[in-house]
Amino acid sequence: MTVDDPGVKKNMEELCRVLAATGDRELLEHFFNCLLTPAETADIASRWALVKALREGVPQREIARELGLSLCKITRGSRELKKPESAFRRILTVLDNLDPEGRPEQRPPGPFHPDRGNRQDDPGQGGPEPGNPQTYK
Repeated sequence: MTVDDPGVKKNMEELCRVLAATGDRELLEHFFNCLLTPAETADIASRWALVKALREGVPQREIARELGLSLCKITRGSRELKKPESAFRRILTVLDNLDPEGRPEQRPPGPFHPDRGNRQDDPGQGGPEPGNPQTYK
C-alpha cells in the first residue's frame, strides 16, 4: 500500500475502532509487539516521548539530544500540540486521567467530535497540574 491508497484510511479507521474497543492493555501491548518491528516500536515510543516532553516545555534541542530525533520531527510535533483542537492534547488528557494501574479514573463526558478533534464541551486543553511534572521517557 502507498500513502495515497484508499485502503490506508479504511484500514486505519478499522484498526482504531478495534483498538478503542479492546479495553485490554496487555492484549494491545502484545498486538503491537507482534505487528511492529523493534525499530518501528522504538520510533513510535520516541514520538510519544516527544509529545510528552513538548507538553512539559522541554526545549526542542534537549529533546533532540535526549531522544535522538531530528528537529524537523520535533517541530512537527510542536505545531500539532499547539493546535487548539489537537488530538495530541486529547490523548494527553486521557493520560492525565489514568490511575496508577493505567485505568481511566473517570470517563470523559460527551462524545468525541471527529471533525473538531475534541468533545463538544471541551476545548481540548490538557496538561500536567502545575508543580506536578511528568516524565517523558
